[in-house]
Amino acid sequence: MENPHALLLLLSLLLLSLTLPSLQLKLDPLDLRALASIKNSLTDVPSRRSHPGFFSTWDFASSDPCSTFSGVTCSSNGRVTTLTLGTGLADSPGLAGSLSPDVSDLTELTQLILYPGIVTGAIPTQLGRLVNLRVISLTNNRLTGQIPVTLSLLTNLHTLDLSFNRLTGSIPPPLLRLPMLKVLILSSNSISGDIPAVVSSQLLHLDFSNNKLTGQLPKQLPSSLRYVSLAGNDLVGPISGMDGTQLPDLVHLDLSMNHFSGALPASLFRTSLPSLFLQRNNLSGWVPSVEEDQRPSYGEGSVVDLSHNALTGELSPVLAGVESLYLNNNRLIGTVPREYVKSVYVGTTRTLYLQHNYLSGFPVEPGSALPDTVSLCLSYNCMVPPVGLAACPSSAGTELSRPASQCSVFNYG
Repeated sequence: MENPHALLLLLSLLLLSLTLPSLQLKLDPLDLRALASIKNSLTDVPSRRSHPGFFSTWDFASSDPCSTFSGVTCSSNGRVTTLTLGTGLADSPGLAGSLSPDVSDLTELTQLILYPGIVTGAIPTQLGRLVNLRVISLTNNRLTGQIPVTLSLLTNLHTLDLSFNRLTGSIPPPLLRLPMLKVLILSSNSISGDIPAVVSSQLLHLDFSNNKLTGQLPKQLPSSLRYVSLAGNDLVGPISGMDGTQLPDLVHLDLSMNHFSGALPASLFRTSLPSLFLQRNNLSGWVPSVEEDQRPSYGEGSVVDLSHNALTGELSPVLAGVESLYLNNNRLIGTVPREYVKSVYVGTTRTLYLQHNYLSGFPVEPGSALPDTVSLCLSYNCMVPPVGLAACPSSAGTELSRPASQCSVFNYG
C-alpha cells in the first residue's frame, strides 16, 4: 500500500473490532447479574409522552452497561459505583415494581438513587451490606414497611432521604449515631413512636415532618444542625432545647402543627435564625423583649410564624423588621409598638398579620400611605382598624373588631 498512514489506520480499526467483545464484558459478572435482577423487578410506567423509557438503554445482549446503561456509573475495574433509577424528568411517571435485594451484590456502590415513581414493597434489608454507600435517596414512591435497622451499619453514609413514601414503624436509634451522616430526611411517611433521645450524628439537615411521631424533643441534638423540621407530628412538651445556646448554627426551625407548650425561649429570636415556624401549637407566655441595642436585625426573606398559639401580654419590638410576620390568633394586648408600624410603612415588613388578638391600637402617622407591596391585617381586635388597612385573608372573617364584652377583661370595654 502506497500510503503508510492509511495502512496504520486500517490496522487500528481491525484491532478495535477485535477488542469490542471484550469491552462489552468488562463489567464484573456479579454486578452484571445484579443489574439484570434489578431490571427484572422494575418497569417503566407507561407515559403519554413520546420519550423512551428509562430501561430502553439497558440492552444486555449488545451493550456495555458501563458506557451505555442510563443511570449506571462504573469504576476503572468494572464495578458499579453509582446507580440512579429513573429519568427524574418532570413529565416522567417514573418506575413501578419493587427494589430487588440483589442490589446488595453491587458491593462497590456509593450512591443509590430512585427517582419519583410508584415503586412499592419494602426497602431491602440487604442494603446494610453496602458499606461504601454514601448516598441513599428513595424519595417520592410507595415504599412500605419499616426503616431497616441494617442501614445503621453504613458507617460511610452521608445522606439518607426516604421522604414521601408509606413507611411505618419507629426510627431505629442506631441510625442517629452514624458518624458520617449529615442529611437525614424521613418526612411525609407514617413513622410513629418517639424520636430517639440522643442524636449524636453530626447532622446538618434533619427533617421528620409530617409523620406520626410522639413524645418530647430529643434531650441531645448536635450543635452542627442548620435545618430542623419536625412539623406536623404529635410532639409535646417544651421547646427549650431548641435555643441558640445549644444550636448556634440553626437557620431554619419548623416545629409547627404539634402540641408543644410552655414559653418561648428568648434565644430563638435572633438574626441568625431567619426562618422560624412555631404556629399551631399550645405555646403560652409572651414574646420575649430584649434591649434595644441587642434587638435582632432581620433582613430580606425572613419569616416568623407564631400564629394560632396562646401567647399573651404586650407585643415586644423584638420582631420588628421581619419581612413576613404572623402573630394572628393569639391573646396579645396593648398598642402595637411603633417599631412595627414604621417597618410596615417603609416596606421592610411586607406581611404583618395581627388579626384575632386583643390589641387596642395601631399608631399610624397622619397622612402616611401603606405601600402596595404590604399585607397588613388588624381585624377582630379591641379596636377598629384604621381606614384603608384591611388587607386580610378570608380566614380572618368579616368582623372588624371584637365585641366590647370580650375586651372588658383587658379594661378595653
